[in-house]
Amino acid sequence: MGTHRTGSAGSQDGIPVPVTQAGRDGLAALLARPRTAVIGLDFDGTLAPIVADPEQARAHPDAVPALAALAPKVASVAVVTGRPAGVAVRYGGFAGVPGLEHLVVLGHYGAERWDAVSGTVSAPAPHPGVAAVRAELPGFLDRIGAWRGTWIEEKGRAVAVHTRRAEDPQAAFEALRGPLADLATRHGLIVEPGRLVLELRPPGMDKGVALLEYVREIGAESVLYAGDDLGDLPAFAAVDKLRSDGVPGLLVCSGSSEVTELAERADLVVDGPAGVVRLLRTLAGQPA
Repeated sequence: MGTHRTGSAGSQDGIPVPVTQAGRDGLAALLARPRTAVIGLDFDGTLAPIVADPEQARAHPDAVPALAALAPKVASVAVVTGRPAGVAVRYGGFAGVPGLEHLVVLGHYGAERWDAVSGTVSAPAPHPGVAAVRAELPGFLDRIGAWRGTWIEEKGRAVAVHTRRAEDPQAAFEALRGPLADLATRHGLIVEPGRLVLELRPPGMDKGVALLEYVREIGAESVLYAGDDLGDLPAFAAVDKLRSDGVPGLLVCSGSSEVTELAERADLVVDGPAGVVRLLRTLAGQPA
């Protein structure tokens, strides 16, 4: 891990100071003109602690109060997640919360969108390859001798294979990458690797595309994005793209020992979801 990218250069008014000039510029723009800023946030590992069973994942208990304090002060808060939008809303507890009228959930990497104002999800028709893979996957895993403890998560517009419960989670993950990539290709899908999970989903959907399109739709003049996993790298790249186009941005890593790539790219590293919540609270002007 590159130690020069793994923290802050002190703090100002309780807000950690990013270690890069681009990050400091992004933070300064956000603080100077919050009503033109978009706050982009991953869900699992960023707003919600990682747990062995993804169905048990819930937002950090202080996340919704922090978001409700911050959201009215910015242009929008966008939760960008690989989960179905409705599931993220339910697990996050975002529906019907006063103060969260400026919140949207871009689910399935932007293929679905839930707006707090309407409380509805909009989405295109699902990719036929997902249903085909879903039907084939159990037998496929049996045939290739998948490791005991590997299990399948249904995600509506995608399907994921988890190895966290396997006897050797990392070895199972590596052993499955190639075969699952071949399976995905046969059905016109791609494989998105994550923290001991391999997700098979349609191409053209990633957090970078979702974030970039949303920031441009809003006409934001600055952006913050916080994530924790490999799937957040495209969103980091989108912020880099926005910076090159003159839109200041701040990249935040919700730190973990499982993924170092984001910490090395981030302007600011915080201590997991609890650290993200503290950052959101301080941005909202509340005591951390």
